[in-house]
Amino acid sequence: MHIVDGALSTPVLIGGGIAAVGGLALGLRALSLEKIPAAGVLSATFFVAALIHVPIGPSSVHLIMNGLAGLVLGWAAFPALFVGLLLQAVFFGFGGITVLGVNTVNIALPAVLVGLLLRRGARGADRRVAALSGLLAGALAILLTALMVALVLWLSGNEFIPAAKLVVLAHLPVAVIEGLICAAAVILINRVKPELFSALVPPAPQVALR
Repeated sequence: MHIVDGALSTPVLIGGGIAAVGGLALGLRALSLEKIPAAGVLSATFFVAALIHVPIGPSSVHLIMNGLAGLVLGWAAFPALFVGLLLQAVFFGFGGITVLGVNTVNIALPAVLVGLLLRRGARGADRRVAALSGLLAGALAILLTALMVALVLWLSGNEFIPAAKLVVLAHLPVAVIEGLICAAAVILINRVKPELFSALVPPAPQVALR
């Protein structure tokens, strides 16, 4: 899922970089002290999960766990996933520096979107609704990431269209696996540390009584 240096056109790289800066700015504003431990854990989870990848043609498949990051962190998923991508590029050569902005947007923006859509259900008292929300979040985040990778490849040249199609098809089974893992993680979080979800919800305003 990591796009490598030299694969994308300059306009796509610039657009991705600008979008990543905007996402990081919003993410850092949302990264409260309470979220920093969770952000560190989820960044490390992404870092390790993405190291175990299976090459498929010009691409590769691996777990990302960005759906869970979006449910727990919201916009703060941007800096958490950015750090993981940066370390992978520097130490292992996964992705690259010039494509860091595009890779960040491709992985973090779907995380934020599924968090906005499904966080309420994931933190609910009904275990079945929470599990379903986690399943959808994990699967949808992967599918959106694959589609965004395919889109930026297509925008960079028609010669990348076969690779773009392969990226989407190869990640269909990964979406199922991520969905199941995310559902299990949501159930576990609700059981042992439900405040991970409630920390993202601003406290209700207090009405002063006179």
